[in-house]
Amino acid sequence: MNIEDYREFCLSLGADVEEKLPFQKFKSGEGVLVFYVMGHMFSFFDCNDFSVISMKCQPERIEDLKAQYDCIGNPYNESPKHWIGINPSTAPNDLLQELTRNSYEIVKEKYTK
Repeated sequence: MNIEDYREFCLSLGADVEEKLPFQKFKSGEGVLVFYVMGHMFSFFDCNDFSVISMKCQPERIEDLKAQYDCIGNPYNESPKHWIGINPSTAPNDLLQELTRNSYEIVKEKYTK
C-alpha cells in the first residue's frame, strides 16, 4: 500500500479521525504524520521514510504476529509491549487494513468509557 492510499484508509475509519504533524519542532520528527481518535494516537509514520507504520496492538497478539509475518516488527519510538511496526511495502493490504482498524478500535474503546 502506498502512502496516500494508507492515509485515505485511516481517514475513512470514521468522522472522528484527525491527522496532524505534531512533531515539527523536532528535526527527526518534522515529517511524522499521526492519526488520532478521541484525541489519542492510533497510527503514525514518517512521510519522508514510509518504511514503518507504528500502531497499537493487544499485547497478547504481538509475538504471534511477529512470528507469523516478516513485515511486522518493533514500532518506531513507542513501547513494543503495546505497539507494533509494519512495513507497508511488504505487508499484504488486508493485513495492514485489519491491524490499522484494530488499532483505531483499541484507542477508541479505551477513551470512550
